[in-house]
Amino acid sequence: MKSSDLGGTFTLPNTSVTLHRMGYGAMQLAGQDGDKRVWGPPRDVPGAIAVLRETVAAGVNHIDTSDFYGPHVTNQLIRQALHPYSGDLVIVTKVGARRGPDGSWLHARSRQEIIGAVHDNLRNLGLDALHVVNLRLGGFSAPEDEPFEEPLTALAELKQQGLIQHLGLSTVSAQQLAQAQTITDIVCIQNLYNVAQRTDDEFIDALAASGIAYVPYFPLGGFSPLQSSALNQVAASLDATPMQVALAWLLQRSPNILLIPGTSSLHHLRENLSAAALELPDEALARLNRIGAVAA
Repeated sequence: MKSSDLGGTFTLPNTSVTLHRMGYGAMQLAGQDGDKRVWGPPRDVPGAIAVLRETVAAGVNHIDTSDFYGPHVTNQLIRQALHPYSGDLVIVTKVGARRGPDGSWLHARSRQEIIGAVHDNLRNLGLDALHVVNLRLGGFSAPEDEPFEEPLTALAELKQQGLIQHLGLSTVSAQQLAQAQTITDIVCIQNLYNVAQRTDDEFIDALAASGIAYVPYFPLGGFSPLQSSALNQVAASLDATPMQVALAWLLQRSPNILLIPGTSSLHHLRENLSAAALELPDEALARLNRIGAVAA
């Protein structure tokens, strides 16, 4: 183990925004209502507030959220727990979806839906300008070939108006990024990626060369039983949890990777943050890389 510095820092391209690489994802703070997940308030509101406050007290300076978590719940909790915000805290939100009455996740990418979503985020977070807004495209886990000029242009106009500082994209391909960059500057990409799901390997390397941040979601998503078993074995050999190993692998994968593990538990928050201090030895890295090689 090395002394934890939250994975070092990364500065978003062409900005003065420097982030600790270990961040926090707020999605799991929302509650559940039957089959409706990420819906309604949490059962333990004081507990959720305690998690947010300890996150920031531990040095984390970027939080991932969205007004369609809850809906509205996670943003309202962030405001209740942390407002007025410290000067270095960067709140990254996303637009492009809405929730149906049945808890479904629906596209919301028209110009007016984008404008409305930005103002919802501003109001519920208590901000005059959103720090970073990601346009959520694609399906649940993979990019789709789809038009996005209308929503991205709307966001670029809101940025020009001073309501947004920086823009990113979520669940997109390298080709879509290139197209987006003809409309506006992009500072980060948020896609599905982990030790078992390695589709974006070349994309990550290209983004690193361009200085653009890559933020993987679902660090333990999409593992087969055999892949999970291999991860568990590596974790046991290091006296760590599988999540800690998965996060440490991502930090060591590329210097432009920023992490946003989420939890509603103080115990798991502390475990996740301590993954930044886990140095994976060469043998462990080789075993983990074989998981991705088999998956490919």
